[in-house]
Amino acid sequence: MEPQILLPNHPQISSTTTTTANCPTPLNPFHFSALYRPAMFLELLTFAFLLLLPILFFLFRFSSDPNPKTSKLPKSYPIIGTFPSLYKNHRRRLPWFTDLLRTSPSNTFTLHHSLGRRFVVTANPSVVQHILKTNFPNYQKGETFRTTLADLLGDGIFNADGDNWKFQRQVSSHEFNTKSLRKFVEQVVDTELSDRLIPILSASAASSSVLDFQDILQRFGFDNICRIAFGYDPDYLLPSLPEAKFAVAFDEAVQISSDRFTLPHPVWKLKRALGIGSEKRLRAVVSEVREFAKTIVKEKKRDLSEAKALESVDLLSRFLSSGHTDEKFVTDIVISFTLAGRDTTSAALTWFFWLLSQNPRVENEILREINEAASSESAAGGGYDEVKEMVYTHAALCESMRLYPPVPTDSKQAANDDVLPDGTKVKKGMSVMYHVYAMGRMEEIWGADWAEYRPERWLEREERGAHKFKFVGRDTYSYPVFQAGPRICLGKEMAFLQMKRVVSAVLKRFKVVPREREGGAQPELLSYLTAKMKGGLPVTVLERA
Repeated sequence: MEPQILLPNHPQISSTTTTTANCPTPLNPFHFSALYRPAMFLELLTFAFLLLLPILFFLFRFSSDPNPKTSKLPKSYPIIGTFPSLYKNHRRRLPWFTDLLRTSPSNTFTLHHSLGRRFVVTANPSVVQHILKTNFPNYQKGETFRTTLADLLGDGIFNADGDNWKFQRQVSSHEFNTKSLRKFVEQVVDTELSDRLIPILSASAASSSVLDFQDILQRFGFDNICRIAFGYDPDYLLPSLPEAKFAVAFDEAVQISSDRFTLPHPVWKLKRALGIGSEKRLRAVVSEVREFAKTIVKEKKRDLSEAKALESVDLLSRFLSSGHTDEKFVTDIVISFTLAGRDTTSAALTWFFWLLSQNPRVENEILREINEAASSESAAGGGYDEVKEMVYTHAALCESMRLYPPVPTDSKQAANDDVLPDGTKVKKGMSVMYHVYAMGRMEEIWGADWAEYRPERWLEREERGAHKFKFVGRDTYSYPVFQAGPRICLGKEMAFLQMKRVVSAVLKRFKVVPREREGGAQPELLSYLTAKMKGGLPVTVLERA
């Protein structure tokens, strides 16, 4: 309850003295009762303003720009740094940083955040190679990143550094390179397509109803990754579009954890310590996620001990069967893979289908390739062999992720002082962010037509036919959509397998038509831990003849 100031009903007080027991006492101008006298109140305001005036003059007169050659960068003020500009542009930070990077001669700049903290932002491939490969040991996730996501991810592979990361990477790499896991992924994806996604799209086409295709793809992705990671089916993609408890809790945990990055550390840590606001809710949903995951781990350990043999081939069963039975270890690592596979492919596919609707020529070329792949002799076995032939579709997906990467930015923290290849100085503890979204929009990397959605930039035409192409990839430091260097994404090939299977199955039967947005506006990309399309992707689905 707010304290109330009650003024006694006594005679008017003299402007110079007040009488207590007949003893005159000088009136204290800072006594609370003085605030209720207009003249004194104005005097206090004037006094406060005169005290603040030199400070304000100092802030604006002696503000410094850490990049004097880059005039578009916001001014940095003592103590508060560039926080006013960061806050002003926080809803459009991706395009704003992209504009700032374009104006920098080296496509790199340094910003003062606040309280003396600085960070580097880059879209320079040589700098990306330096932090992700050349000087990899010096650039880690760092304490800031790890503590921000520790409640959700624990010590899982995507929140680990040093020997812990090396061990998890080695264990995971072995499992991801097995043919049996790839076959299992194919089976899961095909079952989810034939039993759930295609029937839902067919029903929508028959009823001419509107679907949020982003939501549908997220549900598809969540069912897939849960079956691949846990061997558990959450039944999230059903005709009723249910609110599966685990899925809803996971989604909320990811969003609140992501929001922590927009706040100063002391702010969210204080809220967590007091158990208030979003931190109170985060504690609840993280508890749901981790308790659910622990329950699955215990059940899986029991099933494996009773069967005395490996009957299922999901990642959790593989880790447990290979001797990694520590409950926290396998829970953390599987939650990390769930996060990685849950929204990345759905985000990529959401923007892909929207771009196809804006580029019918590309859609027609993909349709032609799908029909050829389905009827070719090499596709007789289906699955991986079929999608391997879909070179143009592969290029179209790469081009889509160039413009709308599933993870728009990533950062590393310097363990020691360093100098980047472009001459930028990095102090110990500073973060260096490589801006994947901006890199896909750099003329220096992609040419003057960078804004055009053109899959052909990834292809070379072969002599044996007018429609025969050879895929020509870009180096991973110019296109770090799947990271690069020692931390490059283990699930890259499986992600392409899943996406191409979805594209083939959907486009073969349906045309996906996005609803026009108000005023003809283009959709906006929202950046959490992964990217999302603001407002979803409302579509109508048309059955092809």
